[in-house]
Amino acid sequence: MARLLAIVWRLLKGLPLAILTPFVLAFSALALLLSDLVAGFWSRPTFPLDTKPNTRSASVVIPNWNGRELLDKYLPPLIEALSAANGALGDNEIIVVDNGSTDGSAQFVRERFPQVRLVALETNLGFGGGSNAGFRAAKNDIVVLLNSDMRVDRDFLRPLLDGFEHSPTPEQTFAVSCQIFFSDPAKPRQETGLTEGWWQQGGLRVGHRVAPELDQLYPCFYGGGGSCAFDRRKFLELGGFDALYHPFYLEDTDLGYLAWKRGWTVFYEPRSIVYHEHRGTIGKTFSQNYIQGILRKNFILFAWKNIHHGPWMLSHHFFTWASATLTYIAGDAATTNASERATYGGILRACAALPQAIGARMRARQCAVILDREAFRRPMGGHFRDTFELGGDTGKPGQLRSLSVAAREGFGLASIDRLAVLFVAPYPICPPIHGGGVFMNQTVRELAPLCDLHLLILLDHERERAAHAELLPLCASLQMIVRLTGKQKTLLSPTPHAVLEYANRDLAWRIHETIYTRKIDVLQLEYMVMGQYAGQYSHIPSILFEHDVYFQSIARRLPHIKGVIERVQARWEYLRALRYELKLLPKMDRVQVCSTDNAEYIESFAPEMRGHIDDGFRAGIDTRQYAFKSEGREPFTLLFLGSFRHLPNVEALDWFLKEVFPRIRAAEPRARLVLVGSEPPPRHFLRNAEAIEMVGFVEDVRDPLSRYAVFVCPILAGSGVRVKLLEAFAAGIPVVSTTLGAEGLVNPSDPQGICALADDPAEFAAHAVRLLQHPEEAAAMAARARADVVAKRDMRTITARLMESYKAEVGRMRHR
Repeated sequence: MARLLAIVWRLLKGLPLAILTPFVLAFSALALLLSDLVAGFWSRPTFPLDTKPNTRSASVVIPNWNGRELLDKYLPPLIEALSAANGALGDNEIIVVDNGSTDGSAQFVRERFPQVRLVALETNLGFGGGSNAGFRAAKNDIVVLLNSDMRVDRDFLRPLLDGFEHSPTPEQTFAVSCQIFFSDPAKPRQETGLTEGWWQQGGLRVGHRVAPELDQLYPCFYGGGGSCAFDRRKFLELGGFDALYHPFYLEDTDLGYLAWKRGWTVFYEPRSIVYHEHRGTIGKTFSQNYIQGILRKNFILFAWKNIHHGPWMLSHHFFTWASATLTYIAGDAATTNASERATYGGILRACAALPQAIGARMRARQCAVILDREAFRRPMGGHFRDTFELGGDTGKPGQLRSLSVAAREGFGLASIDRLAVLFVAPYPICPPIHGGGVFMNQTVRELAPLCDLHLLILLDHERERAAHAELLPLCASLQMIVRLTGKQKTLLSPTPHAVLEYANRDLAWRIHETIYTRKIDVLQLEYMVMGQYAGQYSHIPSILFEHDVYFQSIARRLPHIKGVIERVQARWEYLRALRYELKLLPKMDRVQVCSTDNAEYIESFAPEMRGHIDDGFRAGIDTRQYAFKSEGREPFTLLFLGSFRHLPNVEALDWFLKEVFPRIRAAEPRARLVLVGSEPPPRHFLRNAEAIEMVGFVEDVRDPLSRYAVFVCPILAGSGVRVKLLEAFAAGIPVVSTTLGAEGLVNPSDPQGICALADDPAEFAAHAVRLLQHPEEAAAMAARARADVVAKRDMRTITARLMESYKAEVGRMRHR
């Protein structure tokens, strides 16, 4: 009862703000819109030519406020590190900016560290204001900004300076950030220096990524204000840290984003190491509630200053109100990230700074040369490589930087001899326990000798990792990520459940990291669910293999779904899949499908896809691995093969057991059915159990394919090409299939004698009985099927064509 009363009191107390806030947000939106209209009449200033800074020495700036103990603790190792870099301080300098401290910090520095320059401010200008004063006082081109609670590694400086010298964009490099460890090694690394940022649900989202494998300069979203080296001239040209965010937090994020929009670049240098005591001053002075309140205000102000894309600003105001309302109703438990969550109080504090935000917004528009969406993309490794290493874009209209010799040579088709290909699989491929696994596994084995193949695989369980060790000798690199398989709440989302199930920020980041560090030329994505990781690149083709057309597969299952709720859910998933897939496919540079039937089906919905679909490069098998055997098979045996995780296989078996198998047994009592596949159905699912043998999962399907007499494929739903049929054809077992089951492999109007086709249960049973009772006829059919699959679907041949298609697409895009 007491808890209920507390909730009611909280809601009543916040009711005036709940009523006022929508009007305040609407007013701010109108004011920002008017400022954009006014700014549109201003002419853009002329920017000076970008130049590379002098990297022989640096000025280290340390803002300080009542941090005497921290200065006493961390200045000595800094002085030692700078002296080690030059033999003495030399041209390096240390500047302590005292922000009106009351603990005697200024006098302490004068007496204890006479070699340190002191800039004593009478009042506290906050982190940003103090830092700006230090930048203005610095004498060197490179300024390293450190928090007073930061301990530096002895060799931290030289990698930072080299970052400006040897970055892919030396004239455009704005900042190089250190790698951060906490002083307490047991503390989780929530702050690393490797920053990332993205726009989601109307707001900025930021984070630090832990990447112990990264050992080279790498683009990042912003350089942390307390552990980063800046180009002093560029820093001052952007106006330094903005007082809009006073007293602290998000100044560095804001400045990094401004730099990217200005066409500059920001890097993370993992070889420059510092150790952070983390909020050594702020955390001891201000309460957590106060800090969170400042962060919530500043996240809103970031959008008001920096986001100029109209639809994004509309979504920002809506989601800001919605998030604040959710927090008001549900309390602090409503969302997980408190600092990024809007509150009514945060909105009002932001509105109090609206005049200042409008001025900052107009200045930000004047120095921006690229759009918001592009500014969020460029810090990602893949987009950075595409833009700066392959495209040579400076971010300035009409200005291209000089390309390296290697980059220039990469533009010619004739010079593309050995490509670097990143192959991304959503499922384990060793062992290949389903048809898609066979396609992926055998493609990888044939593709690896033809290129530098980098393999990235999502696993369901950690135990699946060991089986893939056999691919290590084949690939240039092999990475595996165990995905989170928790239940997704997707009913109200417009995105298909299958896509959300494979949404994984770790995988997205790893793809970008691999493209950048491994200099990837082609991104190969498997299955529609991986299409969300395609990049909108200008020089790196994103190629998607549609193992099946997802919305077609769902549509074909609908007539076989029995429950009312299940049918409603399936129809909703179909509508979502139809919308999503038809928007996704045109964004791909190439789409691979299993057959001409699949290509024509897609084109019937999306005519603009004509000319962008390949139907002959992926759906095949290595026929050399399947020994042809037409004699010595166990008589009167029928083989059903397939993973029972795949619903079309379960539905096919159910139909076969109900409608077909009793007819076969009536005509040929000696007939037996053998079931092979992972995760088989329970025994009560089966009928005529005395004539059915449940084998379950087998390590090698070639054994049952060479052993039993007739292969049955009673598939009623799905899309693509059934790998099990290709394997049956190659192994010499005669096949009876439904028309849909043999889609893409057998022409229903002209089957050419390689497969018996039937959709009627009685006709299907008659074909099976005939092949069981006439083994010579079955052997002749199997021989024709073997010849057909060798001629048209051999993996070695089609993978060679796949490699040529890669070269052609890379050449086309780079010539473009």
